[in-house]
Amino acid sequence: MGKKAVLIGCNYTGTKAELKGCSNDVKKMQRCLIDRYGFSEGDIKILIDTDDSYTQPTGRNIRNALALLIKSAETGDVLFVHYSGHGTRLPAETGEEDDTGYDECIVPCDMNLITDDDIRELVDKVPKGCRITFVSDSCHSGGLIDDAKEQIGESCKDDCEDKEENGSGLGFVGTIIQKTGDALQSAFSHDNIAEDSTLTNRSLPLDTLVDILKQKTGNHNINVGNVRPTLFDVFGEDSTPKIKKFMKVLMDTFKGGSGAGAGADGGGFLGKIGVLAQDFLKEKFENNADYGKPAMETEVGGKQDAYAGSKKNKLPENGILISGCQSDQTSADATPSADRAEPFGALSHAIQMIIQETDGKVSNRELVVKARNSLKKQGFKQRPGLYCDDKHVDSPFIC
Repeated sequence: MGKKAVLIGCNYTGTKAELKGCSNDVKKMQRCLIDRYGFSEGDIKILIDTDDSYTQPTGRNIRNALALLIKSAETGDVLFVHYSGHGTRLPAETGEEDDTGYDECIVPCDMNLITDDDIRELVDKVPKGCRITFVSDSCHSGGLIDDAKEQIGESCKDDCEDKEENGSGLGFVGTIIQKTGDALQSAFSHDNIAEDSTLTNRSLPLDTLVDILKQKTGNHNINVGNVRPTLFDVFGEDSTPKIKKFMKVLMDTFKGGSGAGAGADGGGFLGKIGVLAQDFLKEKFENNADYGKPAMETEVGGKQDAYAGSKKNKLPENGILISGCQSDQTSADATPSADRAEPFGALSHAIQMIIQETDGKVSNRELVVKARNSLKKQGFKQRPGLYCDDKHVDSPFIC
């Protein structure tokens, strides 16, 4: 049985999105995997942006590392992924009436967003009989393994808290409730550890993302309605598959002539992005006939492939997700006062404490229940979630 891991930490040093504890989370998890779970150092790939001697956690590098992890897996292997960094959500941009969802994303250090659908496509390639556990200490992480059954989560908030405290509460919902404004609200209180620390949300507001992209590109016409075209313009071939699919549908519409004047009545593809998008694409194609090649070579089944939100495929039986918080909360990045420990992610810190207390002998359900109780005692309001097939609920954490 092989044991392989990818650990990702993004601190975004020197940007408006800066965090403090993500690289520390990764280094502690690396030590934990080696000391507690028998991983070999050579089988752990680390991506952090605070040390140039490590691979940088850009969008391209993260996707490549995850793809290599899965490609190298064999039946019976244990795969583990830990992500500490910002999460964000992209609203729909097509203008279609039935495109009303959000793409949940992790935020690489270069802002080349990776969507839940992108991660799901990778998880779908995990070999049968091989298990992958994904811990995401970020916001908007409950959908990263798309359409996973929520074992501990939103449905437990109101009437299952007492059950969770003794480890018996399980919740069942079809989808996670999405609330756009909630992502921007603080989701922790100031008691105990929380009170003695400087806290930052691991949620990247869209306006901050837009500001960073403006600074990166020098283009001040970027807004929340054209983030996807901007990401493609900046990253091109290195854009995520979901972004390329969006652009392919957009370009097919534009080149087919159905985009002409589509902005006039505000309907359909190009309707929401409108004239600015058409002018933008026209200028790009005039200056470079191959501008859209990376997108045009992407396979798309239909315009729905470009829609925001999950495609609601059947849950992969081998995927386990532990998220940092619920959809109406934010995960905390904590910087303790000078005489205390180094900065950390609240979920990552709780996991390390639990593993130390249990010598790593803890089930997925026990870990999440204990993490919830621990965070509550420390003064944090965020409530981690567990998303997986029933058979993995009481399986050992990692292995």
